[in-house]
Amino acid sequence: MQDKPPPDEILGAVARLMRELLPQMSGRSAFMLRVAANAVDLVQRQIALAALSDEEERARLTSLLQRDGELAELNAALCAAIESREIGGETPGLAEHLWATTLAKLAVDQPNYAAYRRLANPPQKD
Repeated sequence: MQDKPPPDEILGAVARLMRELLPQMSGRSAFMLRVAANAVDLVQRQIALAALSDEEERARLTSLLQRDGELAELNAALCAAIESREIGGETPGLAEHLWATTLAKLAVDQPNYAAYRRLANPPQKD
């Protein structure tokens, strides 16, 4: 185990610094710095969210396919089962799995995407 700060905090600090420097930049340099800051943010979210979302995805696949295995192996098996029509839209749990997996990937890749934000944070009823 490494001392503090943890990697996700270091990445957050680097992204903030990059964004603080943006007003001093223009043109291609500003664009490239923004791209780099976004990449750092993406890696930070991967560190924070990937382990849990991967385990949840693996658990859903294990249940859906009725077998255990590594995540990549289970995803390949699901693709093969869909391609061979062993599993389809009527298969219980498939749509829910695909939806949950999509939302988990958006949480890492595009958390500010408006449609994702609406789905991830539905309005509260009074």
